[in-house]
Amino acid sequence: MSAAASNAHSSRRVYLIGFLLSVVLTAIPFWLVMTGTLANQTTAIIIVAFAIVQILVHTICFLHVNARAEGGWTLMAYVFTAVVVLICISGSLWIMHHLHENLMPMTGAEMSTQS
Repeated sequence: MSAAASNAHSSRRVYLIGFLLSVVLTAIPFWLVMTGTLANQTTAIIIVAFAIVQILVHTICFLHVNARAEGGWTLMAYVFTAVVVLICISGSLWIMHHLHENLMPMTGAEMSTQS
């Protein structure tokens, strides 16, 4: 076996596994939505879970991000990016929640108690 064939970047097997996992991880949520077999909230949770797994599959199989690649720096950059995205999303949700709570118009009953 040559050195190029043993390299993870040139392995057809890794690409094929990644492709098959991606197809399965896309087809199952698609089927759940099209058939409506589960409740909407359950379907949404399953779709988010499958999306997270699919992100990991793409990262490992196609981007080859792991602890060994480039001394672990690609993994460190990936983790840093995930933390920044998590902070942005959670901060945005927090701001939208507080805006919703503090800026919603008052109902008629609330207005009569204010007077």
